[in-house]
Amino acid sequence: MFNLVWYSAKLFFKGKLLRDPLYVYRQLVFGILLGSFILVGLEGLLILIGSQEVGLNFTMALIVSSVFTGIIMPFLLKDMKMQ
Repeated sequence: MFNLVWYSAKLFFKGKLLRDPLYVYRQLVFGILLGSFILVGLEGLLILIGSQEVGLNFTMALIVSSVFTGIIMPFLLKDMKMQ
Protein backbone atom coordinates (compact mmCIF):
# COMPACT_ATOMS: atom_id res chain seq x y z
CA MET A 1 0.00 0.00 0.00
CA PHE A 2 2.82 2.38 0.85
CA ASN A 3 4.45 1.64 -2.52
CA LEU A 4 1.25 2.58 -4.35
CA VAL A 5 1.01 5.90 -2.50
CA TRP A 6 4.70 6.60 -3.06
CA TYR A 7 4.49 5.82 -6.78
CA SER A 8 1.35 7.97 -7.21
CA ALA A 9 2.96 10.88 -5.35
CA LYS A 10 6.06 10.69 -7.55
CA LEU A 11 3.93 10.70 -10.70
CA PHE A 12 1.85 13.60 -9.40
CA PHE A 13 4.87 15.78 -8.66
CA LYS A 14 6.39 14.95 -12.04
CA GLY A 15 3.12 16.04 -13.67
CA LYS A 16 2.37 12.64 -15.20
CA LEU A 17 -0.48 11.38 -13.00
CA LEU A 18 -3.41 13.42 -14.31
CA ARG A 19 -4.37 13.48 -17.97
CA ASP A 20 -5.97 16.96 -17.74
CA PRO A 21 -4.69 18.72 -14.61
CA LEU A 22 -6.37 22.02 -15.50
CA TYR A 23 -9.79 20.34 -15.35
CA VAL A 24 -9.03 18.84 -11.92
CA TYR A 25 -7.75 22.13 -10.50
CA ARG A 26 -10.75 24.04 -11.90
CA GLN A 27 -13.19 21.58 -10.35
CA LEU A 28 -11.37 21.65 -7.01
CA VAL A 29 -11.42 25.45 -6.90
CA PHE A 30 -15.11 25.46 -7.82
CA GLY A 31 -15.92 23.01 -5.01
CA ILE A 32 -13.86 24.93 -2.46
CA LEU A 33 -15.50 28.24 -3.43
CA LEU A 34 -18.95 26.67 -3.25
CA GLY A 35 -18.25 25.34 0.24
CA SER A 36 -16.85 28.71 1.34
CA PHE A 37 -19.90 30.57 0.05
CA ILE A 38 -22.18 28.17 1.90
CA LEU A 39 -20.17 28.68 5.10
CA VAL A 40 -20.27 32.47 4.83
CA GLY A 41 -23.95 32.43 3.87
CA LEU A 42 -24.97 30.20 6.77
CA GLU A 43 -22.95 32.25 9.23
CA GLY A 44 -24.47 35.46 7.88
CA LEU A 45 -27.93 33.97 8.17
CA LEU A 46 -27.29 32.96 11.77
CA ILE A 47 -26.05 36.47 12.57
CA LEU A 48 -29.13 38.02 10.94
CA ILE A 49 -31.54 35.99 13.03
CA GLY A 50 -29.76 37.29 16.13
CA SER A 51 -28.40 34.13 17.62
CA GLN A 52 -26.53 34.57 20.90
CA GLU A 53 -24.29 31.47 20.78
CA VAL A 54 -21.83 32.58 18.12
CA GLY A 55 -19.24 29.83 18.68
CA LEU A 56 -21.75 26.99 18.52
CA ASN A 57 -23.45 28.46 15.45
CA PHE A 58 -20.15 28.81 13.63
CA THR A 59 -19.38 25.19 14.44
CA MET A 60 -22.74 24.07 13.05
CA ALA A 61 -22.30 26.18 9.90
CA LEU A 62 -18.82 24.73 9.47
CA ILE A 63 -20.09 21.17 9.81
CA VAL A 64 -22.95 21.71 7.34
CA SER A 65 -20.72 23.35 4.72
CA SER A 66 -18.04 20.66 5.13
CA VAL A 67 -20.55 17.86 4.70
CA PHE A 68 -22.05 19.52 1.62
CA THR A 69 -18.60 20.06 0.09
CA GLY A 70 -17.63 16.46 0.83
CA ILE A 71 -20.81 15.20 -0.81
CA ILE A 72 -20.44 17.31 -3.95
CA MET A 73 -16.71 16.69 -4.63
CA PRO A 74 -17.14 13.16 -6.06
CA PHE A 75 -19.73 14.51 -8.50
CA LEU A 76 -17.41 17.34 -9.55
CA LEU A 77 -14.47 14.99 -10.09
CA LYS A 78 -16.34 12.09 -11.69
CA ASP A 79 -14.82 12.75 -15.13
CA MET A 80 -11.23 12.96 -13.87
CA LYS A 81 -8.88 10.93 -16.06
CA MET A 82 -5.54 9.47 -15.04
CA GLN A 83 -2.79 8.41 -17.37
